[in-house]
Order: sequence, then C-alpha cells, then structure tokens
Amino acid sequence: MPMPVLYCRDSLNPRRVDEHFTLEAREVRARGAAVGLIDHDALLQGDAQQAVAHVPEGLGNVWYRGWMIPGERYAALAEALRRRGAELIVTPEQYRTAHELPGWYATFADVTPASVWRPAKPDEVPTSEDLAALAEPLPPGAGIVKDYVKSRKHEWEQACFIPDLADTVQLTRVVQRFVELQEEFLTGGIVLRAFEAFPRLDSVAAEVRVWWLDGEPRLFTPHPDSPFERGPKPELDHIGPAVRRLGCRFITTDVALRSDGVWRVVEVGDGQVSDLHQSSSRGELAALLVGP
Repeated sequence: MPMPVLYCRDSLNPRRVDEHFTLEAREVRARGAAVGLIDHDALLQGDAQQAVAHVPEGLGNVWYRGWMIPGERYAALAEALRRRGAELIVTPEQYRTAHELPGWYATFADVTPASVWRPAKPDEVPTSEDLAALAEPLPPGAGIVKDYVKSRKHEWEQACFIPDLADTVQLTRVVQRFVELQEEFLTGGIVLRAFEAFPRLDSVAAEVRVWWLDGEPRLFTPHPDSPFERGPKPELDHIGPAVRRLGCRFITTDVALRSDGVWRVVEVGDGQVSDLHQSSSRGELAALLVGP
C-alpha cells in the first residue's frame, strides 16, 4: 500500500488541501495513496492536538508535505500523530538536522561555503563586537547573513550581502536590517557565510534543486525562485557521500556552479518542506513519495 501523505489544509476551506499543494495532492491520490489534512496554523500556535484532529486514526507511516515547521513544533506534531496511530517517516531529529544549518553544516563543510553561527532570538541584534568575533574565523572578503533556515536574498543589498566582513560598521548594519525584516520569523540564530561567486542570469544565481531519497538523487528541478524552467544537470559525485553521511531519509540540496566550474551546495533542506518550481512536475514528486 502506498504511504499516506499529510498536507496543510486550506485555512479558508478546512476540508481541502491548501491551494499551493492541491495539484500535488491530486497526483498522490491518483497513485492510490491516502491524503490527510494538518491544521498548520494551530500547530504554529502550539496546539498540536488540534492540528491533527482530522487526521484519520491508524494511518501507520506517513509523509508530511507542506509549509515549514519550526523544529520543536515538528516534534510536537510527531507526538500528536503517534497518539493517533501515525508515525512520521522523517523523525524529528532527522527533520531538524536537514532543516537547520547547524544540523547539516559539518557534514557538508567541504562542499559548501564556510559558515559560522550563534543563537539569537527574534529582534535580538548582536553587538558589533560580538559580530566581529563571530566573523573572525571566516576567510577575508565578502559574506552573507541568514538565519538557521532562511536568507533575505531578495533584499540583497540591505539585508543579505556584506561586501567586507572586516568592515564592522557595514556588517552590523546589514545584520541589523536582516533581523528587523525577519521579525518573529527569525529561526535559531544568526549565520554568517563566506561569499562565493556563482554566475547569475537575470540577477538570479542558476541553482538546481536536487531531491534525494534514501541517499540517492531522484529528481532535479530548478530552484523555486529561478526564472528558468531548466538548468544544467549537476555533477554530484563529491556531494553524494555527504548526503549519505547525513543519514536523513528525504532531503533537498540547492546546488550552483561556482565561477571556477565546481558544483557547490548552497543550501540543504528537509524534502517535506521544500518547494517545487512552478514548472516542475507534481506527478514526479508524488511518484517519488508514494510510488508510480
């Protein structure tokens, strides 16, 4: 039997799958798998029992496919589902490992830009002295700021790119603006990453999203922000071993071809909360999860 998939429900029509995932859920059903609904809003508000109230009892092993969930809320979701006889295929430990940079960075250190981080709460901006000390281990030159999960790359100049990490005034200004824009959605803390040059097309880095299941690359799609429907197929021989060492069932790696011709990992994510490019086949992803 194909494994069921739990999707976020539509907040305006609680009996339906969130519009963003409707086509994918339709493909899952077409392959004979059951679809359940999660109340994502209730989960984020801390009510995991309400979030799973309409999930059928006794589903057994299940996938989640939906919007991002903070690590502690995902753990609460797993426990609430367990009480209803359902077990998330991706454990809370695996989810957090793939979803947050401190969980995956050490495993991918050789194939991704050098990074440092420190915990921080929303609206908490480290002092200039603390940021200078944080940046000190990174190579000299430019960098970017993000949190454990997200950057503000669409506000590149003001809240992402730092032309010189040694310029403490500039570093503090960009980090401060990043924290302001993230507001309550800042996840985990502040991350500084060394900047690496990737060729840009229409001001967008040509990233490819690779979907890995049980350590094998199973699907290649453009990054969701890409204006292009197709990109080059990446060379993954040096990346695959890191994916397998990470030991997570279902992850994505966003990879880009550096200016020197080397494919580099830009980001790692849990596949359950990774988005698809608008041109990508929902049927291919459904087949990946539940079979053809």
